[in-house]
Amino acid sequence: MAAGAMEIVYVYVKKRSEFGKQCNFSDRQAELNIDIPPNPELAEQFVARNPVDMGIQCSTSMSEHEANTERFEMETRGVNHVEGGWPKDVNPLELEQTIRFRKKVEKDENYINTIMQLGLVMEHCIKQNNAVNIYQEYFDDEEEVEVTEEAPAAKTINVFRDPQDIKRSATHLSWHPDGNRKLAVAYSCLNFQRAPENMSQESYIWDLENPNRPETVLKPSSALVTLEYNPKDSHVLLGGCYNGQIACWDTRKGSLVAELSTIEFSHRDPVYATIWLQSKTGTECFSASTDGQVMWWDIRKLSEPTEVVIMDITKKEQLENALGAISLEFESTLPTKFMVGTEQGIVISCNRKAKTPAEKIVCTFPGHHGPVYALQRNPFYPKNFLTIGDWTARIWSEESRESSIMWTKYHMAYLTDGAWSPVRPAVFFTTKMDGTLDIWDFVFKQCDPALSLKVCDEALSCLRVQDNGCFIACGSQLGTTTLLEVSQGLCSLQRNEKNMASSVSARCRGQGALRLLS
Repeated sequence: MAAGAMEIVYVYVKKRSEFGKQCNFSDRQAELNIDIPPNPELAEQFVARNPVDMGIQCSTSMSEHEANTERFEMETRGVNHVEGGWPKDVNPLELEQTIRFRKKVEKDENYINTIMQLGLVMEHCIKQNNAVNIYQEYFDDEEEVEVTEEAPAAKTINVFRDPQDIKRSATHLSWHPDGNRKLAVAYSCLNFQRAPENMSQESYIWDLENPNRPETVLKPSSALVTLEYNPKDSHVLLGGCYNGQIACWDTRKGSLVAELSTIEFSHRDPVYATIWLQSKTGTECFSASTDGQVMWWDIRKLSEPTEVVIMDITKKEQLENALGAISLEFESTLPTKFMVGTEQGIVISCNRKAKTPAEKIVCTFPGHHGPVYALQRNPFYPKNFLTIGDWTARIWSEESRESSIMWTKYHMAYLTDGAWSPVRPAVFFTTKMDGTLDIWDFVFKQCDPALSLKVCDEALSCLRVQDNGCFIACGSQLGTTTLLEVSQGLCSLQRNEKNMASSVSARCRGQGALRLLS
């Protein structure tokens, strides 16, 4: 308010009769109103109680309070840096004006003195860099031999929930190939003809540091069952749709599909598995579906597949006899081989370079009573591979086709997914329909999982292990993706673990199978 503004005064008016009796306060000496002397007769009547029982509460009194805090939303924004610092009378786009201004500044004595002082500092830093390589790894070639004594453990780092009101299952996960700071999640409803009306078809890419809102929204024509990052180009993603089509995204171009296969040349059933091939161009991939076909694609021309293999183990190339494909496995060190897990519980080993279509199916590994939901070779011993199906997890060797060399007992809950640890040859992970994540270490403990963790109340549908083995992402039936960090002992190579894992596998092949859970 300004200095000379009018003062506002309000007068309260009240009758004197409403005030009550007036109080008059004054100082005076203290007065003794009553004095009761002690009575000895009452003391004689006093009886002491001995012993005395009294209940007391030893624990600290505590109270529970709940507070609903407001969720803090973060958003990533870009900043465009341009050349600045020029005086107003100098146009930085005019070359002559900038050259003239530079010459003027360079003639200034302060400029020369400043450059001389900064030059000495820079010279000192350059000499330091030339003398010591601060990035040198002195013991990079040495194998880790440290044995950790800590008990296996895991903790939840973050939770990413499906932002849609109508919840869908998280059916597939894929880590960003550069730095693993992002996670692509495919969402769909796999219940045939039971998808709710107005259910969203979108899938998302999440930034691990921002669980409130997905960083990128992918908008397919049909819900995605599988989604994979291109290991050679992190902007490109490959998706397998519920309607059988193959879709490709380039995140630099937005949320819409960049390339899409035509309906007539696509799968007839949902695409349950897609894998990128280790090719020079980084554009080749292949897919599998329960229609019994494995198709090869080149995303530069995604209209139709470059090759099709029918999963007919009778080798008659008849689609009506084909086994439905659920999972795929391709190891870059074995470029001519690939493996297919079927919904009939059989694993089919194939040779891509065979001369005839019938010769492409090499052999089969029967062992599960239901669909083979996961199939992966051991990253340290590619001849050994893990399968997840029905109520068991099984480890196989290509040298022993009659039976798996190791397996777990039949669990009470159905197994839904599994994967090897990328850093420890004896460790693998499994998820179950009761919401439990089991971590197995068959060198350390054969009778039970090394760690069993209740991740959520609903069924877990998929999992994916980060390249360094420290982080695990688990997707659930209600679209919730939980990010967990395992203890250092579970993601660090132990002493002689490679030799011990190899000897256990060799013993199982030579003397019969080992049941992990008896």
